[in-house]
Amino acid sequence: MMLLFCLGTTVVSVAQADKAEAGLSQIMKDDKVVGFSVAVVKNNKIIYTKSMGMQDIEKNLPLTDKAIFRIASISKSFSATSIMQLIEAGKLSLDDDFSNLIGFKVRNPKFPNSVITLRMIMSHTSSVNDSQGYFSFDVINPAKNPNWEKCYNNYEPGKGYMYCNLNFNMTGAVIERVSGERFDQYVKHHILDPLGLYGGYCVDSLDKTRFATLYEYQKDSAKLVASPAAYNPRSEEVKNYILGETTPIFSPTGGMKINATDLAKYMIMHARHGKYKGGRIISKSSSIQMQTKLSDDEGYGLALETTDKLIPGETMCGHTGSAYGLYSAMFFNVKKKFGIVVITNGCGTNFDSGFNEVIIKAVNTLHKAFIKE
Repeated sequence: MMLLFCLGTTVVSVAQADKAEAGLSQIMKDDKVVGFSVAVVKNNKIIYTKSMGMQDIEKNLPLTDKAIFRIASISKSFSATSIMQLIEAGKLSLDDDFSNLIGFKVRNPKFPNSVITLRMIMSHTSSVNDSQGYFSFDVINPAKNPNWEKCYNNYEPGKGYMYCNLNFNMTGAVIERVSGERFDQYVKHHILDPLGLYGGYCVDSLDKTRFATLYEYQKDSAKLVASPAAYNPRSEEVKNYILGETTPIFSPTGGMKINATDLAKYMIMHARHGKYKGGRIISKSSSIQMQTKLSDDEGYGLALETTDKLIPGETMCGHTGSAYGLYSAMFFNVKKKFGIVVITNGCGTNFDSGFNEVIIKAVNTLHKAFIKE
């Protein structure tokens, strides 16, 4: 007889859960994983959540589903979603000159007549790079940095791709300049609160006991070392905050803190093209624009990426994150109505490009246990 258990209104077999947990446990052993927090969506409903391992090694604190993580670059999609809301409100356009939106000149000096648009910034086709850093807009402001020209690549804006964190920290400033709300508050009021999610960008606004400590793998010593900077509150800087200028304090490019279950609820909204129980976060057309890749060479759209390299035989849309030792993934399939969220707060495979091997293994383990079969 098959044993079943219910999560909400969805029935999952014990055998499926056991298979998933055995697979995740093996990955944890093989790859020195500190902790896993995962969520699986089927028919646009959460059917499974699980947290394993440690929230804090030093405190001997086990990881639970309540733990929240700095999810790194998945955060970019919250910024893009906010921009699409403001576009729908008639306050700006994807084809606006970004210089006018940000308040200083944004032009590639090698192509001074080529307008860099908001669309280019949000799709990483702006020709802007992170070579001078991305925690201050001074690096790219010609009035503030004599080396501002180094922030641009050699190709014409719109005709090349380079992933760039500065693009989205600047996007966060545009949200503030257009809406008049502080970035973290805008996202809370217009995305998190309507969806009923707990999280945000402001450390001091969150329950610090729920933060999952992030551990960075040190190759030389083969040890996992805690990264307290991941949750630096920057309280004094927040007190002296200037809208549209000091936005990188909250890191629109990577600073969202949220748990796997609530991230899955947010993912379902995107999988349903902006719809949720209470109405819409964004329109269907805005959602499609975010999910549509802008070139065949790169799968990137507007803070969402299309890939067939994560799960064999499946084309997925979503985003990854990596920072301070954390690796995260949020990917979904609109037509098949399934999606998977995986977050680890530290593991022994530490690299900066492509998909982390631990993430690939975990996503495929969950897919085989709950979706494929």
